[in-house]
Amino acid sequence: MEINSDKRKPKIIFIIGGARSGKSSFALYEAEKIEGKKLFIATAQPLDAEMKARIEMHRKERGQNWDTAEVHIKIGETLKTKCAFYKVILIDCLTLWLSNVMGVHAKTSDMNTKIVETINTLVDDLQNIRHSLRCSDDLSSIFIVSNEVGMGIVPGNSVSRIFRDLAGQLNQKVAQIADEVYLIVSGLPLKLKR
Repeated sequence: MEINSDKRKPKIIFIIGGARSGKSSFALYEAEKIEGKKLFIATAQPLDAEMKARIEMHRKERGQNWDTAEVHIKIGETLKTKCAFYKVILIDCLTLWLSNVMGVHAKTSDMNTKIVETINTLVDDLQNIRHSLRCSDDLSSIFIVSNEVGMGIVPGNSVSRIFRDLAGQLNQKVAQIADEVYLIVSGLPLKLKR
């Protein structure tokens, strides 16, 4: 991969908040301000009728300005193949992605190790995309949405506690490499990192 030695590189904007906090709406609003071709990477899987309806509703809300890629696991690979064709990429959301990853590795004896490796690979891919000469010519911003799941009560079962812990690790790693981080509470953005 060619390395971008130019100071201009795609910005990573990380947007985190609780369920129904307005984080996805905020991400779309900010992304819409940037002119150019846009890609929405959707990690949700339409596993039941309610989720299918929810996905369709969100697709309609985005409108015609967005191409959509349904990517349940391979975000890094998708970014590598698509980054040169878009000005803005929005990934929504990392916690659903993590749930998908946990489902793949649920029955393995070294589940946590494999999931942490997958998280680290995604963070490395984000860093590589940012520094890739091929991607930086057109790509301006990567918006990443995730849920903050660590502010509630301690979950009552081990799988939920593992998910909460891994989500916390994932969010910390993405926040560390992000250029900007926003916490959304009741639809209001609080900028945590510039």
